[in-house]
Amino acid sequence: MRVVSAPEVAEALPWEPLVQRLAHTFREGVASPPRHHHAMQRPDGEATLLLMPAWERDGYIGVKMVNVFPQNADHGLPAIAGVYLLSEGAHGRPLACLDGSELTRRRTAAASALAARELAREGAETLLVVGTGKLAPMVIEAHAAVRPVRRVRIWGRSLEKAEALAAEYADRFETAAVSDLEAATREADIVSCVTLSTAPLIRGAWLAPGTHLDLIGAFRPSMRETDADCLARSEVFVDTYAGARGEGGDILQAIDEGAFAFDEIRAELAELLRGEKPGRSSPDAITLFKSVGASLEDLAAAIEVWERLEPPA
Repeated sequence: MRVVSAPEVAEALPWEPLVQRLAHTFREGVASPPRHHHAMQRPDGEATLLLMPAWERDGYIGVKMVNVFPQNADHGLPAIAGVYLLSEGAHGRPLACLDGSELTRRRTAAASALAARELAREGAETLLVVGTGKLAPMVIEAHAAVRPVRRVRIWGRSLEKAEALAAEYADRFETAAVSDLEAATREADIVSCVTLSTAPLIRGAWLAPGTHLDLIGAFRPSMRETDADCLARSEVFVDTYAGARGEGGDILQAIDEGAFAFDEIRAELAELLRGEKPGRSSPDAITLFKSVGASLEDLAAAIEVWERLEPPA
C-alpha cells in the first residue's frame, strides 16, 4: 500500500482536472451512505469525528476519517486533520493511504468552483473570501480556475491574517484585506464563506443582483454563515439533498425561522450537471450554493490522485 503525502496530493490535483473529475463523478454517481458524525468532548471543547465511505459500482472503494477541532485555531493549528484509504474494487485490497487534510481542502474548493462554473455569471471578476483559514487560499485558486477573477478581497476576524493572505496572492490578482464586510459584499460578484461561524456573517440585504454566494463552512445544524434573508432572496442549490437536510445549518436555521422551505431548493449538483434542472434563471438572479461535503467528492479526488500516480494500463 502506498502512502501519499500532502505535497504529493497537492501536486496530483491541479484545479481544472479535479473540477472535471468531480463533474464526471457527480453525473455518473457512486454509492455514498450518510457520513457518520460523532461529537467528541475534549478537555478544551467539543471536537468532531467524521467517517465518510463511498464506492463505485464496479470500481474503487474509499473511506475518509476526519477529526475536526475548531479550538485548534487558538493553538495555531489547522482545524481539520484526516486520512483517506483507497482500495481497489475487484477484491477490496488497499491501494493507498492519502493525506486527508490536503485531499479535503482541494476537493472542497473544487466542488464550490464546479458550482460557480455552473451558477456564477460568466464575467464574474471580483471574489470576496470570508475567512482566513487553510481553505481560503484553495477557494481563491479554484474559483480563479473557472471564472475570470481579477480582484480578490479577503475578510477575516483577524485583519492581520487577511492582510497576509492578500499579500500572498498580490502577484496574481488585485488583492486587498477588507474590514467593512458589508461594503465588500455589495461589490463582489462571488462571495465565498469558509468559516466555522455559528452566527450570521453575510446579510441578505447586502447581496447585489447577480451575486453568487458560496457557503462552505457551516457543516452542522448549529452553524451558519448567513442570515435567513440570504436564503429567501436567492435561488438555492446544494451539493446533495441528504447533506443539506442533515447538516446544512444555513438552510435548516432559515427553515426554522420560517423564511425558507426545503422544497424551494432548485437542485442538487448532480441534477444541475446532468441538465435535469436549470441553473441561474437570469443575469440579475442571486444564486446560493450550500455545501457540507460529500464522500463522493473525496472518492473522486482520491481516484484522480491514484491514477496520476499509477496511470491505468
